[in-house]
Amino acid sequence: MASPPIVDAHQHFWDLERNYLPWLRDEPPIPFRYGDYRALRRNYLPADYRRDSAGQNIVKTVHVETEWDPADPVGETRWLQTIIAASGLPHAIVAQAHLDADDVAAVLAGHAGCPQVRGIRHKPGAAASPHAVQPGAPGSMGDPRWRRGYALLARHGLSFDLQTPWWHLAEAAELARDFPDTLVILNHTGLPSDRSERGLAGWRQAMRTLAALPNSACKISGLGQPGQPWTVAANRPIVLDTIAIFGIERCMFASNFPVDSLVADFDTIFDGFKAIVADLGAADQAALFHDNAIRFYRLA
Repeated sequence: MASPPIVDAHQHFWDLERNYLPWLRDEPPIPFRYGDYRALRRNYLPADYRRDSAGQNIVKTVHVETEWDPADPVGETRWLQTIIAASGLPHAIVAQAHLDADDVAAVLAGHAGCPQVRGIRHKPGAAASPHAVQPGAPGSMGDPRWRRGYALLARHGLSFDLQTPWWHLAEAAELARDFPDTLVILNHTGLPSDRSERGLAGWRQAMRTLAALPNSACKISGLGQPGQPWTVAANRPIVLDTIAIFGIERCMFASNFPVDSLVADFDTIFDGFKAIVADLGAADQAALFHDNAIRFYRLA
């Protein structure tokens, strides 16, 4: 039986010989949730992705910005257009824009000139723990300057990919409420890194707060834990809780490759997702692996 088609809703390419990505080039390495990431300091291009994903029926992909040189965020989109012309990948782009920058309007206009750009990601400022959250902190989702940049997304019909710890999801819910015409797509399952009973209770409540807004969705990805293998047993509760909270119609699976190659190979991740939702009907599985990503990123 042929494997069902999959849209990988979150993947990355980079060429460190040609382009400047500070986190992959500069020393010392920045703190990272998976620990030592030096293994990522190599080129990762369509041929590498196709090799890693060969065991899955990947039919389309969504490239998400890679913290490219902040002095030239549109440069990544221009570079990706050459990659698309040569390889056919990716099929959609979530581009970088610093929403609190003086030139944000020009940057968004530059990205919007590329037909593959569907959304923007700018990781807002985040506190190190739930107890350290400061409402309205500079660079955060509550910062008026940041929100003025965010308000421009609707002008270009762009969605927003949000990567932030779960303790900032109340702010994300306020953002979604105040800007109902902009879709907020939560990255990496809200980063449930604390798997203690207390940590997961806080994560679930925060996820419910965001999911209450109809213009929100969630990418189930980024579930690795440092020093531990990616297993169905470890991640099943997170996946099923996320689906229960957001609903099947607002969830989609993604690899986060090559970043998640630090914790598992491609087949381990996608075969794991398949095992976790094996009891769902065919239509529900198709929505999670393919149809929702097609709809959210307008890939039809």
